[in-house]
Amino acid sequence: MKPDVAVIGAGSFGTCLACVLARTGTDVYLWGRDADVIHEIDESRQHPTRLPGIKIPADVIPTADLDEAMSATFVVHAIPAQQTRGFWQDHQHLLKSDGVILLAAKGLERDTGLRLDEVFTEIFGDGFVDQRLAALSGPTFATEVAAGIPSVALVAARDHRLATAFQGLLAGPTFRIYTSTDLTGVEIAGAVKNVFAIAAGVSDGIGLGLNTRAAIVTRGLAEMIRFGEAQGAELQTFCGLAGVGDLLLTATGDLSRNRTLGKRIGAGEKVDDILADMTQVAEGVPTTASTIARAEELGVELPIVEQVGEILFDGKDPEQAVFDLMTRTLKKEG
Repeated sequence: MKPDVAVIGAGSFGTCLACVLARTGTDVYLWGRDADVIHEIDESRQHPTRLPGIKIPADVIPTADLDEAMSATFVVHAIPAQQTRGFWQDHQHLLKSDGVILLAAKGLERDTGLRLDEVFTEIFGDGFVDQRLAALSGPTFATEVAAGIPSVALVAARDHRLATAFQGLLAGPTFRIYTSTDLTGVEIAGAVKNVFAIAAGVSDGIGLGLNTRAAIVTRGLAEMIRFGEAQGAELQTFCGLAGVGDLLLTATGDLSRNRTLGKRIGAGEKVDDILADMTQVAEGVPTTASTIARAEELGVELPIVEQVGEILFDGKDPEQAVFDLMTRTLKKEG
């Protein structure tokens, strides 16, 4: 019998989730664009460039044949956020009539500022997101999840039955899954936390202290809540795994690509040079631009996000950005 689950995207997190699914007893396709990578996974049961030391279970079926992978009903979307529109515009016809999608990508679309659920609505039409789209988020570095280190995450879908279906597929002794119906809040939290991870990294790269990092995380959470509530998200989401949980991990953990980017900026490297040197996507960069644009439309003030944008796109000196944040008009906390 063919697997009824497929992971689309054989990067770090996609490969990690394929391993998680296989360990729960599920046969799963793992699709990737690079046929050489897929062949190496098939031959050695290891990814040639990601997740070193992780043995990929036999129940993971690597494939470069997208038609084969999309024969599954449960599809895990693990390609970068900025590639989402192009991929599904080209391949939406391959999704089964009863197929459902779990977003494992985090980010806002750069050119439009849209959340990914809004992108899916534009591609698949009204009603699709309410019934057939879920999102996975939470404090989860792929290498630790794949290694079986106890981790906890959240699946959100507007249809609770869909959330519980993916919960049942993913949950196991080392990967505990909670559910939510606040898809909007989970997407916003998963995207915007990367911006604050860059900010925290910049602070550490400059050589500022733990007080400063804690302030960035705390005030970043306040900005995230304002931005989310303006789009109808629920406060509780930002106080949980997808919000403060993922923010804390990404802003303080050395495995975070966005934090690493920020540290290198704070240490004096140029943004373009860092991005050219990185082998994995730092989604916080395009998401910063998208968040600034969306916040302007909504009339939401996001001081930290704005300063990160000036550092990334205008070449602002990071120490000046810190000074400007610290000398803003004094006000009540909120």
